[in-house]
Amino acid sequence: MTDTTQTAHDAQQQIAEEFGFFSDWTERYQYLIDLGKQLPAFPEASKTDEWRVHGCQSMVWLVPSGDAAKMHFDAASDSAIVSGLLALLLRVYSDRSAADIVATEPEFIQAIGLAKHLSPTRSNGLAATLAKIKSYAAAALG
Repeated sequence: MTDTTQTAHDAQQQIAEEFGFFSDWTERYQYLIDLGKQLPAFPEASKTDEWRVHGCQSMVWLVPSGDAAKMHFDAASDSAIVSGLLALLLRVYSDRSAADIVATEPEFIQAIGLAKHLSPTRSNGLAATLAKIKSYAAAALG
């Protein structure tokens, strides 16, 4: 799912360009939903409290794998829009080094105007998921 030749910065630029094609937020939400549908299948066995991201109104699961050199994340949600947000986060953060993950700020959120168009509960959930990704990366760094 992630183009590993692309930097996190490049991935964020590409996301901003993609969202720039849409003239309104109805189209952008539909695009988010479509991105969420493209997430790889998530094993039911991983939908446990151990992998649940707390702080989200929707159910969100995030499973890390790999090591400090290259971390991979699998994620799923029971919400279509949240699944799309997860797809964006995975494009920016999955299959990167733990150091890159910790150092990368989610600039695309501001760049595409997402912060202004998410409900407070979705914004909190996005922040909680991002914090979880970064905490897994920090733990991998030791």
